[in-house]
Amino acid sequence: MTYSVKETFSPSVRAPSGAPGTPGAPVTTPDPGALAAKVRTVAPSMTRSMQRVADAVAGDPAGCARLTVTALAVRTGTSEATVVRTARLLGYPGYRDLRLALAALAAQQATGAAPAVTADIAVDDPLADVVTKLAMEEQHTLADTAAQLDMTQLEAAVAALAAARRIDVYGVGASSLVGQDLAQKLLRIGLIAHAHADPHLAVTNAVQLRPGDVALAITHSGSTHDVVDPLRAAFDVGATTVAITGRADGTVTQYADVVLTTATSRESELRPAAMSSRTGQLLVVDCLFIGVAQRTYEAAAPALSASYEALAHRHTPRAGRA
Repeated sequence: MTYSVKETFSPSVRAPSGAPGTPGAPVTTPDPGALAAKVRTVAPSMTRSMQRVADAVAGDPAGCARLTVTALAVRTGTSEATVVRTARLLGYPGYRDLRLALAALAAQQATGAAPAVTADIAVDDPLADVVTKLAMEEQHTLADTAAQLDMTQLEAAVAALAAARRIDVYGVGASSLVGQDLAQKLLRIGLIAHAHADPHLAVTNAVQLRPGDVALAITHSGSTHDVVDPLRAAFDVGATTVAITGRADGTVTQYADVVLTTATSRESELRPAAMSSRTGQLLVVDCLFIGVAQRTYEAAAPALSASYEALAHRHTPRAGRA
């Protein structure tokens, strides 16, 4: 029996997911402990006024839980409508439900059951505080990415990669580094994989793919043209396409048979979004690699051993050198 990812995950048959608060959309109220993670995930898609509301409720859940919708609007310099829209975007039917979640979150934090939201790094922060804040943010990103990974989509991506004749990986900037990491991992277990950072070469290679090959795009924003274009070209020629992105509604998903989402966090002055997005991307890459290595273990194990042996002599001092 031939496994076909495209038949199952083609965008033409994938049902669109409704946003919270829209007619017909399923309402799933987040657990209070997941509120801070939800704020980090949806913040990039918020307006500036909505971000002020989200920052307030995530930064001071106990204080905001005591405020009426009018009082919170005044505190954040926004409007009551903005507060309600923010609550709905965070996954709550209305502000009353958000207040209940804030009260529960405050209680959890008081007992140490839920961590406080990590503050942005300030210019005058001591280096020790920088280390603590970065470590906490990295932990959040990893935990959030793991929690939201769709196992069905991950399994489909692993199956496609394991059976692929050839694998092309596309990414630019920080995502290019992640793509190179995935490609070299796959090469070491005997798969034919290449990472393309040059957008022209990426498209040139993409049109040479065929059904059974895999094209994998990595783009945090989901809309980087230099990554979307080669994936679209690969999709058009029938290759199985995979996207790793921080935006499930990004343009890249229109051409992806399989979509793997990573957690997002808002960019700050001293911490570009690329730093946290790369952390989530690397976790997904490691999950893909381990899944493929498990599925192809009989061939992967000796290939990995051979690569270790080939590189071993490069760590040994040559004769005649100190």
